[in-house]
Amino acid sequence: MIRIVTRAAWTEMARPKQNVRSRSPRSGSDLGFVVPRTVSHPAMLRGGGDEAFRQSLYLMVLAFGRLINCREAFGRAMALTGSQFAVMIGTAYRQKTDGVSIRELAEHVQLASTHVTTEVGRLIRKGLLIKRPNMRDRRGVLVKLSRKGEAAILQVAPFVRSVNDLLFADIPRSDFAVVTRFLDTFALNTERALAEIRRRERQMCD
Repeated sequence: MIRIVTRAAWTEMARPKQNVRSRSPRSGSDLGFVVPRTVSHPAMLRGGGDEAFRQSLYLMVLAFGRLINCREAFGRAMALTGSQFAVMIGTAYRQKTDGVSIRELAEHVQLASTHVTTEVGRLIRKGLLIKRPNMRDRRGVLVKLSRKGEAAILQVAPFVRSVNDLLFADIPRSDFAVVTRFLDTFALNTERALAEIRRRERQMCD
C-alpha cells in the first residue's frame, strides 16, 4: 500500500529534532546546579559534603546574635548601650582597689582600646565611672566604678544572672570547657580570615 505524505507532514518530518535530554551547559548535569563546597578541611566535612558544617555556622550566627541581643538588653536596663554595659561589668570585675587600665579592660571585654576609651569617657560624663592617674604608667589612667556605678551594677545583677541561667541551662561544665577551647582558637582564626578579606578587597580595588 502506498502511503501518501502530505506537504505539512513532510515539513514536520524534515524539521530537525531537538535533543530534549541535552545537558544544561550551566550545570553540566541533569541533576541541576551543583553547589561547590564552602570548606575543604576534612574535619569539617561529613560524607564528603559540607551541609552539616553550614548548619553549624547558621546556628553559631543565630546564637551569637542572640547573645548580642541579651547584652543590649542589659545595657537598656541601665540606660546604656550593650558595649557600655560590657565596659561597666568589666570594670567591676577588674578594678580591684586601685582601678583598671584601659588596655587591660579592653583585653578583658574583647573590645578595641579606642572603643573602650570612647565609652569610658561617656560613662565618666554619666557619673558611672571615675578615673585617676596610673602611678605605674604616667601615660595612662586607671578606671573605677563610682558610687553611682556600683549601685547600677548591683541593681542590674539579678537580671543578668537570671538571663544567663536561662542561656546556659542544661549545658554541662565539660561541654562549656570544649566551647571555650574552640572559641580561643576560632577567635585567632577570625583575625587571619579578616586579614585575608582585607587583602582580597585591596586587590579588587587596585
